[in-house]
Amino acid sequence: MAWRRSRTAATIRRPDRHGRHGRQGRSPVVRPPLPPLDTRIDRFDLSVSTAAEFLRSAWPELRDVRFEIADMPPATDDDGIPRWTVLTEAKRIILYRLPIERLGHLHRDDDLHRRMMVEGCVFRAAAEYLDKDPWDLGPERFRYF
Repeated sequence: MAWRRSRTAATIRRPDRHGRHGRQGRSPVVRPPLPPLDTRIDRFDLSVSTAAEFLRSAWPELRDVRFEIADMPPATDDDGIPRWTVLTEAKRIILYRLPIERLGHLHRDDDLHRRMMVEGCVFRAAAEYLDKDPWDLGPERFRYF
């Protein structure tokens, strides 16, 4: 009996390319040509950073300002939930992701309109920091259209 086990084990050896069930190796689920997966947080961060870089290039007063993202504002007894906080002395603008994403009312729920809503909040927060109207933050070439 012992001789038989050793003989079968020596003669029946599967090649390395087979899995434990005798099948060949399978391809990975996500192949390299597919775009990387992104999340809502990644898209929000990208929208804030591109709008902030645009504003920094247009307004020298904003070059030293840090645009930060937090999930929720601290609890307050005020009416309403703030979408951002402007700290002029500390040169910081804090945008709150969850209130912006969940409390914004879009007339069309798609990626473009969500991005425009986020960018609009960045512009309004920067306008509050500069004590200007948000419509005044665009460069001269956009004012007449």
